[in-house]
Amino acid sequence: MLKVSNFSMLAIAGLSAWPANAGVIGPDAGVCASDAGSAILVRVDGLKDRLGPVRVRTFGGDPSTYFDKKRALKRVVVAPPSSGPVEVCMAVPGPGVYAVDIRHDVNRNGDTDKADGAGASGNPKISLFAILFGKRPSAERVAVRVGNGVVPINIQVKYLQGGSFKAVTQ
Repeated sequence: MLKVSNFSMLAIAGLSAWPANAGVIGPDAGVCASDAGSAILVRVDGLKDRLGPVRVRTFGGDPSTYFDKKRALKRVVVAPPSSGPVEVCMAVPGPGVYAVDIRHDVNRNGDTDKADGAGASGNPKISLFAILFGKRPSAERVAVRVGNGVVPINIQVKYLQGGSFKAVTQ
């Protein structure tokens, strides 16, 4: 849990709309809480449920390698809290341009399949056609510019409905 004393640091980072008692999760949570390094604070919105784990990956360097699983800088799998915001801290090597993707393993089988939810920084439109043919969103759309500090982003999880991925309406 973040303490109220840490809230002032997060407010400076542009997070004043997020609750002071929000629990940041992941192995790098301390980096986001202390603002002691370059990191991306990923707020995951729109989970269908809280049963399956959420995988978060960061990518950097050559934009043509974004979302190539062999080129991920970091991969973290977390269990979402039973309620409240899902915020995962992802430390990055330093200032630069990065991309982030997430997968919600709804059926908890450890594999990427059509039951899972997905999303990426910049919340690009995702279609089944694009996935089948390996089309990736533009680097400009998914770019997250990080300096010396914590950059907050929101990623809307989308689930396959028909031929495209859409946010779940509850």
